Order: sequence, then C-alpha cells, then structure tokens
Amino acid sequence: MEQSIVQKIINEIERYTPKAGVEHVGKITSVGDGVVAIDGLSRAVMGEIVEFEETAGKTLAKGMDSGGALYGLILNLEEDGVRATILGDSARVHEGMTVKSTGRILSVPSGDELLGRVVSALGEPLDGKGPFAKTTMMPVERESYGVIDRKMVSVPLQTGIKAIDSMIPIGRGQRELIIGDRSTGKTTIAIDAIINQKNEPADKRPICIYVAIGQKESKTARIVAQLTEAGAMPYTIIVDAPASAPASLQFLAPYAGVAIGEYFMDKGRDVLVIYDDLSKQATAYRQLSLLLRRPPGREAYPGDIFYLHSRLLERSACLSEEKGGGSLTALPIIETQDGDVASYIPTNVISITDGQIFLDSSLFNKGIRPAIDVGISVSRVGSSAQTKAMKSVAGTLRLVLAQFRELEAFMQFAQDLDKTTAERIESGRRMVEVLKQKNGSPIPMEKQVAVLYAADKKFFADVAIKNVSKTETALVEFLDGQYSKELAEIKKTGAVSDGLKAKLNRALEEFRLAHKELFTDK
Repeated sequence: MEQSIVQKIINEIERYTPKAGVEHVGKITSVGDGVVAIDGLSRAVMGEIVEFEETAGKTLAKGMDSGGALYGLILNLEEDGVRATILGDSARVHEGMTVKSTGRILSVPSGDELLGRVVSALGEPLDGKGPFAKTTMMPVERESYGVIDRKMVSVPLQTGIKAIDSMIPIGRGQRELIIGDRSTGKTTIAIDAIINQKNEPADKRPICIYVAIGQKESKTARIVAQLTEAGAMPYTIIVDAPASAPASLQFLAPYAGVAIGEYFMDKGRDVLVIYDDLSKQATAYRQLSLLLRRPPGREAYPGDIFYLHSRLLERSACLSEEKGGGSLTALPIIETQDGDVASYIPTNVISITDGQIFLDSSLFNKGIRPAIDVGISVSRVGSSAQTKAMKSVAGTLRLVLAQFRELEAFMQFAQDLDKTTAERIESGRRMVEVLKQKNGSPIPMEKQVAVLYAADKKFFADVAIKNVSKTETALVEFLDGQYSKELAEIKKTGAVSDGLKAKLNRALEEFRLAHKELFTDK
C-alpha cells in the first residue's frame, strides 16, 4: 500500500513539466487615503490597471468591495516607482503587498444589456438585477474623433422645455453646459430632457446616460424612480459614483459614462450623456492629485484640470456618414457659488462647451421655473439644428424677453409709463408666464410651436396674468382633441405652412369663443 502511494508520487514528479513565465511585479511601500506608492513596475504605463496579488484569482464580477479581485489605476510615473489609486476598498491593501501589472488599460462593459440598469463607475451592476451576460469592453480613456470624421450638427435634440427649445436650442452632437447655483433646477432640466425622448420615434430615440457624481444615493434613487414612473428607464443607463464612493471612482465616472455611450455612437445611434456634476469631479480629482503629491496650482487644483474636462467633452461628436452617422450629445452640469460664473472651473467648462444655459437663483426664488437667464444663456450650434416651425414662432422671443427685463428694471424708478412701454411690459409678463413649466412634464415640439404661435399673435393679451398658465393648458388640450391632425403635420414636416397658420388662427378663434370667461383681463 505504502509502495503504491510512493510510486504515484514518483510518477507525478516524472510527468511534471515546469512552465516558464515572466510577471511584472512590484511591492507597495506606502498606503494612504486610497493612494499607494509602489516600488518596481519599471515598465508600467500611464493609465494601466494593476492587480493587488492577495486578491488575485477572484473574479471582478463579485464586486470590488465584497471580496473580489482588487485593482488599482496608475496615475503617476516617478523615478523610483509609481503611484496608483485604489479602485475599491482601500482597507484591503497594506504595505508590503505584491502588485502585478496586467498590461491592460481601464475598460468598462457596454451594450444593450445595460439599458434600464444602474451601474458603478467600473460598469458593475448596482441594482441587484444580476450580472451582464454579453457585453463589449470599451476603453475609459480614448482619443476623440478628428475633424474629418465629424459633420455639422443638423438634427435637434428636443428637451421638451419651451424656454430651451425655442431660445437656446440643442443639436445632436452638441455640448451644452447647464450652470447655476445649488438648488436652481439644473438636474430637473436634464431629467426632463431624458423623459422627453419618449416622444421621439423608437428608431430615432437617443440612448440616455445619466452620470451621478458625488450625489446623495437618495437623490439618485429618486431619479431612478421618476424615470421608471415616466417610462424612460428602458432607454436609459444610470452610472452612479455616490458621495460615499472613493475619489478615484468619482473622478472616473464621467469617463465611464462617455465610454458606454461611445459603444452606441459607433453603431450609428444617437446618445445623450448628462454629467451631474463636473464641479464634484474636479474636487475629487484635486483630492487625488494632492494625495499623488502633484504640485497644486490655482485654488489648489492641479495644472491639468482644464485637460481633465476638455478630453472628456471633446468625445462628444456628430459623426459623418462614413463613420456611421451616430452622435453623442453632452449636457455637463456645473454648480456655481453665489452666481459667480467667472470662477476657475465654470470658466474652464464654458470655454470647452458650445453654449450654456444659466439658471438664476433670483428668478427661481420669484417662482419663474425653469429659472433661465436669457441674457447670458446661449447656444452656439443648436440654432442650425432648430426646426423651421420653431424658428418661425420663436424668432423674436429672446428680444421680447430681453426688452422686458430691461424695462422691468427701469419700471422700479419710473412713476408714469407711456402706453407703448406699458404694453411691452404687460406682453413680457405674459410671455414669462407662457414659458413657465412644471417639473417632470416636458411638452412635445408640435405643442410648443402651437403655444408660442398663439403667444406671438398676442392671444394671451386679454388673459389675466394669473390665468395664463391655466389658459395655456386648456388650449393645448383643445388642440390635442380638435386639431390633432394639424399638430401631427407640424411634427412630421417640422414647418408651419400658410395653410397651417390659417387653421391655427381658426383654432385660436374657436377656443376664444368657447372659453370667453378666461379672456377678461381683471
């Protein structure tokens, strides 16, 4: 019996053939606040993924913080070693631990399976609906498309918000900044834009990606619930790096969002990505940079903070037909302090984007929602993608509002106003009321055109200011019921012909006769 066991061992030894292999490894020399200094790894490259050896052999799908393999991202190449940030639970890393080079750059999974899901900045499921079966890995850092691969922005991205679609239009492939103080409705505009895509035909509906950076998890859960209730989750992906997540994941989340979106754009589809918000990403990157011992610059931000956002937003594009004709539209959000748009990060992002929607806290506090300051809000690209119908009814809208704001300020000092000035002020007040809109209730383009056409024709001139919103709602319901064919024609053709104008005039007259009680300005 003993002999047979010995013989088995001898046979195993004889059959053993050693396998030669080379591994690129290093040792951790210090750990602190999610950043490690590694001695060795002389052949490491910037942005490479490294694996902490004691966690190796366990699959990433188990989750970074639940005993799975733990990875790091190299961000500093130094003379005597490298520095990396830990992508997960830093409590599992200690000095003396072996670190192995993987030779891979950071990638995240993307594909149709992600639609309707909530994922982390590393593409891991967070919603408890199970792992993904089949996805494509997309690099988190990628060179943006060149000028030759792009074409002019020519298709509108309807947000469903009257004030934006009429005066600050957004085109597919554009980068439009949403900027304003805390609690002025920035996220609301972005979420309404996602919900409004439900009004688009299924084959032309953009894939929407909402990236929550440093937000409360309760806020993100509320957004998921709102999108689910509105029926918008089937074409939406949520990338979540909450306030409780490490700074490294908050820094990477926007890149993960755009990488997921590029999968769909490369397949010729339209994508809308919302970064909420890049101020928090900049703060997370500043924290990482200081821990990596990089020299601080203005406001303690590192010197490459501009590059942080420019290389992210430049990946938005409207691709040429040769490249599939897809597009990726970006709506970055920036939070200002006391309306200061001239501070460091806001001016950086304003210079990178194709326009900005500025939300004013004083307008918000007056009850004007959305609180868009038309004076300094601008779209440098979207007007070329605006439909003819919207252009025809919104051409003078910005001027009317600008004149009203100027006269409103002047009116505080004037005792008596001449008839023309008084009429302009009254007209402006009614236009402000027409442009007000409730949260979570985007309006399709054709109904916006009908309402703005009515406002342009002084339809609300005899309506008391307090009744303008009520009258507008009743008018939309009337047109939807009695003139649905005309609305459908506006949607189909994107224009308001002379024949349609005549029908709309008749509809407005019919409504006025049927609702005389609303047209008594008292």
